[in-house]
Amino acid sequence: MRKARPPRVVAELGRPETTDETAARKAENSRKHRARQTINNLALSLLATLALVAVIVLLVPRSDKPLDRAVDYATVAVEAQRSTRGVLANPALPEGWRSNAAELRTGSADKIQAWYIGFLTPQDQFIGMTQAFDANPSWLAAQLENTLATGTTTVGGIRWTIYDNRDSPDDLGNVRYAMTSEAGSSTYALAGTADPAEFSALAEAIAPDIRESGKGGTQ
Repeated sequence: MRKARPPRVVAELGRPETTDETAARKAENSRKHRARQTINNLALSLLATLALVAVIVLLVPRSDKPLDRAVDYATVAVEAQRSTRGVLANPALPEGWRSNAAELRTGSADKIQAWYIGFLTPQDQFIGMTQAFDANPSWLAAQLENTLATGTTTVGGIRWTIYDNRDSPDDLGNVRYAMTSEAGSSTYALAGTADPAEFSALAEAIAPDIRESGKGGTQ
């Protein structure tokens, strides 16, 4: 027969441990083992999660360029015109220009109605065109990230105010360059990352619509 193990000697007491002490020791060892397992499992779970996030980041394409999708802004403009009293800008642009967004917007706070078209230029830059009705100075300042005017120009007989922020150290997003004009009840704001020549091309294209909108923007 197998001999029973002698009781474990507790060094601190200099005697064999009792049955209760043996049970308490084993329970404590079991608790510590479970605690270590829990920590190990948490660490493994965290590593697995980080690995999954890394895979997702690597697989998802990223680009600083604006979303490139085809939107028929001319058709959207015809539909939106039924909901507005002013003449909506609906420029005819040469090949190479396309739109990635077109919609009639109403501000949640100021309730200002605005017609918006997002343009991608032939040089793959971005210009957002917004035409607001009965806009106030606060609305325009918000569109331009509160930047200051740097000059004026006339394009297609329309006088524009220029906001050239290309040398600004601040991150102004899509307001690196901007142009604004007014005609009748409409305020026009062009803002984006394109160069001034492409801004002028868009300003030239919407000049007939601005003239039709009424006084205030022509010269």
